[in-house]
Order: sequence, then structure tokens, then C-alpha cells
Amino acid sequence: MDNFIVSARKYRPITFNSVVGQKALTTTLKNAITSNHLAHAYLFCGPRGVGKTTCARIFAKTINCQNLTAEHEACDQCESCVAFNEGRSYNIHELDAASNNGVDDIRTLIDQVRIPPQIGKYSVYIVDEVHMLSQGAFNAFLKTLEEPPAHAMFILATTEKHKIIPTILSRCQIYDFNRITVADTVAHLQYVAQNEGVTADVNALSVIAQKSDGGMRDALSIFDQLVSFCGNTITYQGAIDNLNVLDYEYYFRLVNAFLKGEVAQSLLIFNEVLNKGFDGHHFITGLSAHLRDVLVSKDKDTLQLLEVGADIGKRYVDQAAMCSPDFLFRALKIANDCDLDYRISKNKRLLVELALIRLCQLTDEKKNSELTDEQAPPLQKVMVAAAPEVQNQPVTPVSQPIVAHQSVSHPVSQQPASPTAPVRPAAAERTPSPALSRPRPASISITKPQAQAGATAEPGNQYQTRQVQVQQNERFTQDELMTAWREFGATITDDMKRVGFNNTNMPRLVSDTAFEVMVNNVMQESELKKIQTDIVQFMMGRLRNSHIKMQVRIAEESEKQRSITPEERYKIMVEQNPLLEKLRKNIGFEID
Repeated sequence: MDNFIVSARKYRPITFNSVVGQKALTTTLKNAITSNHLAHAYLFCGPRGVGKTTCARIFAKTINCQNLTAEHEACDQCESCVAFNEGRSYNIHELDAASNNGVDDIRTLIDQVRIPPQIGKYSVYIVDEVHMLSQGAFNAFLKTLEEPPAHAMFILATTEKHKIIPTILSRCQIYDFNRITVADTVAHLQYVAQNEGVTADVNALSVIAQKSDGGMRDALSIFDQLVSFCGNTITYQGAIDNLNVLDYEYYFRLVNAFLKGEVAQSLLIFNEVLNKGFDGHHFITGLSAHLRDVLVSKDKDTLQLLEVGADIGKRYVDQAAMCSPDFLFRALKIANDCDLDYRISKNKRLLVELALIRLCQLTDEKKNSELTDEQAPPLQKVMVAAAPEVQNQPVTPVSQPIVAHQSVSHPVSQQPASPTAPVRPAAAERTPSPALSRPRPASISITKPQAQAGATAEPGNQYQTRQVQVQQNERFTQDELMTAWREFGATITDDMKRVGFNNTNMPRLVSDTAFEVMVNNVMQESELKKIQTDIVQFMMGRLRNSHIKMQVRIAEESEKQRSITPEERYKIMVEQNPLLEKLRKNIGFEID
């Protein structure tokens, strides 16, 4: 029985033309060989399994070939090529920096560099996983890497370029390898399957390509694994069963349930997924990817971004035709928020189920007709229903809405209202009120029949609604601002007070209509900005000024030390608990 050779080794490229998914890079290397513009040091960097070391070997073999082909590839017939193919070439040296990362290992390499090649023009030193070298080894390598002998060439390979010191990077030509696309991976797997006599479903190969995440070595390893599981016939079902991949079918069923508003069906599908052993986070990330694929399937220009088989691709196009762009945008936002909150959630299953419920409600006509939080008008906007004759009349603010019309539930009177006598609220003189007890801005709702004299009023058309924004511009003082600030604090939860809003972060008036709140750290700034709109709206109503603006700033270190004195802190504590002052007097305690 012959020894089995894994596909990743058996089908490892031996020429530039056989390298998959790195066309631009291999063309650049071939042109450098053709024009004899060869550098003394190269750095190949990129994800695992994309061909860095393979290209380094092909490059080293080609520059020493004595009879290049017309396509500028190695001939595989000269003494140098034959020695390389048989693994006995003394011109090409490989060093694994992961296990030889010390200063002594680099010194040994430097001593070896001085020896000229016996056959060919160059001695090529391939240092794999170069980022594993120690700091001392890097420093010992610098001089030789910058000024090597004329016959020496270094090719460094790494998956983590950011770990290499800048002085090494500056001495190398850097080549960044890309992840291999799903289409290129599927095409190469079909070639391997054909050579191995394996019948493979293209959808199964697409699953392998997505699972490999752009690495050809991983894709070939998964292919061998599936051949062991399925035999010489690789099916889509066998692929998803063996690779622990969620079937597309679950997500197609889910989106159909979302469109129909079937909450119960969505929860049952999620429960079925959990019973098969899949993690909730894996499920929600898969749902996000599926919604993204549906979105790109709506436009023929973006359809090329869909990396699935032809059969499944048609199902994506069909489902995309059923979904509106607005539905997909909102669904993606909900799924992404669930993904972000999953790690910190205490009840992870409930978090996902709530997301599914919200997704089902996206198509509810009643929900879509209601204003969302983002669409809700500011508190300073008021609704005024007025006839055209009075829409330009001044509006007198009052504390409660005034409605002047007959109830629409009763028949319309035989004598319609005269258009020359519009119904208006009586002007009320405003009595000055203390600054600490001002009411909120008023809203006036006046509804007037539109029917002209002698005309018959039609149900549903006899009232007209107009929106008018009442602008107020009263001046306010620092004391009034602080009092309003404390009153707003009484309306929010204790958790918000502890994190973002507390009485130590008092507002400071910086102009006639703007105030500044100083916080101690980024967390407080973030939490306070979440309720900034609510604060501004409250202040506008409380202080009768429609132009109020709020600024949040992180205090400098010097400001933090002087942000509040002991007397100020004690005063705040007494305001919260007046008995504290009585206790202080009884024990004779002094505030320093």
C-alpha cells in the first residue's frame, strides 16, 4: 500500500503559473527576474496558507535556473533545478525562526552566508516565521541584511508583519499576499477533485472555501477530511454535517418567517439550531452574513460580491426580490447590535430571541406607521391645528392644550361656522413666576372646520392639522441652570446617576444659551452623551429657551483636582439628606 500524501503537499505549486490567487505578485517577481532587477532582501507577509513560503521556494529555484523557459519559469531540467526538486540543493537554505530564534542561530546563519554557491548565481536563505526572532537576533541580523555578499539573497516570510522591527522592514522589499478568494479556491478544488477521481458538489466546495477563510492549505486539508468522511462523492449535506456548518436552509426559513411576522416559527427554528449543538453567537453572526448576502443580491452590480454556488445564489436573488431595502437595513442593524451585545449579556438565549422578535415586527404595518425614537419630534415642537385665516396670527403660550371645536362624533351643525369669525383661544396674561417653578413650553391644538358657508362638511376632511414651532428665548442664570439640572436628575434612574449623571458633574454656563458639563473619564462622557438629547429638551422646557446647547468635556488632571471642594461636596450631600447637617452640629464636626 502506497503512503498517502496529503493534498496540500501533493498539489503544492512548483511554478509561478500554478500559484493560485496571487497573480499580480507572481507577475512582479517574474518581471524582476526577466529584467535582472533583483533585491538582496524580500519580505513576504500575509495570512496563513496563501503561498508565502511556496513562492519563496519557486523564486529561489527560478533565479538559479540555467535555462529559463519562454514564460520565464524554471526549466526543471538543469542541474540546479534537478537538485532543488530532489531536495539536495546547497544553494537554497531554509531556517525556521520559530525554533531558531536566538542570537547564536543568527550568527551561525551569518557565518554560512559567506560561503559562495557551488552551482548557480545565488545562495538564497528563506527565513520562515521571521517575526519569532528575539530582539537580540533582529539586531544581530541587521548589518548582514543591509549589506550581504553579492551572491546572498534573503527571503523573509511572516504572518505578523507588525511584530517585525522597523529597521528590518526598511531593508526589505515588502510583498503583501492576499487571501485567496472563494471563486479561486473552488476552481482549484475542482481541479484537485478531478485528478483524484472525486465527484464533488460545487456547493460543498463553496462551503469548504468559506470555511478555509482564504487559505489554500486549509482548504485542501478540509477537502481530504471530507473525502475520508464521504468517500469519492462529496455532497453538500455531507459537508455541512462534517464541518459543523449551519445550513443555508435555516436562514432562508428565518427570513421568510420575518417577512410574515411569524414570531413562534422564528423561535422554533432557533431552538432547532441550538439542539443541533450550535452556539447562539455562531447563529447570530451567520444570520448577519445571510442578511448581508440577501442585500447584495438585490442589485445586479453587487451580485458579484455573493460568494456561494450558482444554485444557492439563485435562492438569494429570489429572496432578495421579496425583501425591501428598508427591511434589510433595519434587520442588519438589529442583528449587528445583538452580535455586539452577546458577549456582555447574562441571558444570551433571551438576547437572541428578543432580536428575532424585533425582526419579525419589522413588517408589522402598525409598527411601521408609528414614529421611531429617531423620528420623534423634539419637545419644543408643538402641534397647532388652525384654519388658514389664523395661521399667521401670534400664538399665546398656555400650560395646557386648548381645543375649540365640536366633537366629531356628533352630526355637523346645519349652520357652519363663519370663516370671518375663527375660533381662537382667549389671550391669557402671563403672570410672572419664580425661576424655580417655571412650567414647560406650552402646546396649543386648535381645530377649525374648513367648510365654507353653505358647503357640506365631509367626514374626515373638516379638520386640518398644522405644525408650528414656538420659539422662546428667555435668559437664565447659573443658579437657575443648576436647579434645573438637579430636577432632571430626579427623573432618571440610579444606574444612570452612578455612571454618567451625578451631582458632582454640575453644569457651567459658558454663554447665554450654552452650558458645559465636565466629566472625569471617557465612560462618563459616553454615558452622558446617551441622554444628552433628553437633558437639552428638559432644559429648553424648564428654562423657556429654545436655543439651549450642551457641551460635554473630559476634565484635565489639574481640573479634576479642583473640580469640587469638600465644602461643595458636603453641600450637595446636605441637599440630598438634610439630617446630615443636624448630625454634624450635634457632634461638632467641622468641614476642612
